[in-house]
Amino acid sequence: MGRKKREPTAASNGWLQTYGDTVTLLLSFFVMLFNPSEVDVTELATLTASINGDPTGGGRSLAAGRLSDLGNNINSMPSMEKGRSLGLAVKRAVSLFAPEIKSSKITITSDERGLVITLAADSFFRTASAELNIEETRGTLLKLAGFLSDEGLASRRFRIEGHTDAGDTDPEVWPSNWELSAARAINVLHYLTDFGADESRFSVAGYADTRPFYSNDTPEGRAYNRRVDVIILDEGHF
Repeated sequence: MGRKKREPTAASNGWLQTYGDTVTLLLSFFVMLFNPSEVDVTELATLTASINGDPTGGGRSLAAGRLSDLGNNINSMPSMEKGRSLGLAVKRAVSLFAPEIKSSKITITSDERGLVITLAADSFFRTASAELNIEETRGTLLKLAGFLSDEGLASRRFRIEGHTDAGDTDPEVWPSNWELSAARAINVLHYLTDFGADESRFSVAGYADTRPFYSNDTPEGRAYNRRVDVIILDEGHF
């Protein structure tokens, strides 16, 4: 009598469990390597807003600063500990000023100077004036003064830079845009120190229309160029 032919057995799925365990271990490994201090939270917040269809989510704050063009990041600063503290300051600023960022009153970026908090001049000043519209901006300036007084920034210095567009000024009020840009920066300084910021840690500069972000040929470009930058300075710019 002939031997009975053996039926082929179904392929085992046991390897799937080993494969799944391996993938899980790899995922855990890369999660452990992930350093959240290296995330550009400003760009991340902007991208999230853009994906969600928020029309105020785009704009200049999406652009990487010149620091990234040099291939640097927070952890490559001379002092890694202070670099991490500045990274935490970025996160706190994005959270603290979320309403102002959403309404385009403030943008938060970084470049070789440090962390830059930009005040849109049209939201903070009356037209062609250095007088702050304090009734509408008091709350924002109070928050900014408190933020700059945070103990996490105790080792930092700040600079306030005034900028204008290329339009002409009223010569009876401002001889040129140099005087207007400097006066706006100085007035921001006065309010921040009145609200509790340490005056001895500030410096002030006025640049008139010499450092535009965009072309002055369009109303939109001129609006972006009219601004006051409050900068938490990197150590190399003290």
